[in-house]
Amino acid sequence: MKIDQSTSPIVTVVVSCFNHQRYIEETLLSVLNQTYKNIELLVFDDGSTDDSVSIIAALSKIHSFSFYPQANLGLSTTLDNALILSKGKYFVPFGSDDVMFLDRIEKQVQYMEDHPSSGVCGGNIIKIDELGYGLTRQKSHPASVNDFYDIFLNTGIGLPAPTLFFLSSALKAVGGFSNEIQLEDLYIQLKLTQAGFTADGLNDMLAYYRIHPDNNYKKLSTMFENVLLTYAHFKEDPSYEKVIYAYHNKMLLRAAGPDKKLAWRIFCAIPYRHFNIKTLKGIRRFFCKGHFTKKS
Repeated sequence: MKIDQSTSPIVTVVVSCFNHQRYIEETLLSVLNQTYKNIELLVFDDGSTDDSVSIIAALSKIHSFSFYPQANLGLSTTLDNALILSKGKYFVPFGSDDVMFLDRIEKQVQYMEDHPSSGVCGGNIIKIDELGYGLTRQKSHPASVNDFYDIFLNTGIGLPAPTLFFLSSALKAVGGFSNEIQLEDLYIQLKLTQAGFTADGLNDMLAYYRIHPDNNYKKLSTMFENVLLTYAHFKEDPSYEKVIYAYHNKMLLRAAGPDKKLAWRIFCAIPYRHFNIKTLKGIRRFFCKGHFTKKS
């Protein structure tokens, strides 16, 4: 049944900005111009040292959204604080360098209203560069419904961070975000699905994801440590050892070219019984530009 916007649920969108003066106005306007109108927009500046604060403040005077400048607290803490403040049935964290499709919120509200077992849904993205131009290589995924093991074992279809759309009551039921983990999206999807909710993927394009030098996914050491911290919350699961060493091998292959120090540390941590084809490919990639010897 199509949503009646006159009686539609509130959606809280949370944008936390850190030194994104180049992108923040476009990001916020993409939220403010949504076809879905019952949106509560909460904007935080997380200790920016550029001109982000003045840009956001000027926009807040025009559009009357809530703006909270603060010292640098990190994303997870900011999201937990926003969850306390929020009035929405749904909760949407959104990067201050990304751009929403204008019907994104409308589509996800409709989906979640029709699928009450879903704790979070997401969809497809288009990657853009710093200037907003689409990149040559793009991929999209079909619709999916994922449970805990689809995510934990990495056998399902992941939900891109710029498209995550949460049921607020589900977030609160699992205790919100973890302040010790800087990269929150994997952790919270695992917590929700462990609690019995599903993590669902739409086949719609929902957001533009901006690729630039400061993207978190390019900080390989930070990503590696935070994913291991995430998995440690589920170490009682019988699949834990399999999961963490599958991830070690994946990151070895990824780091072997650009970050030899990290690749060496990962390689030394992998027991021989967990070697696989990615281990061998990682070693070969490392050998292309340097020497790699496993200590006994």
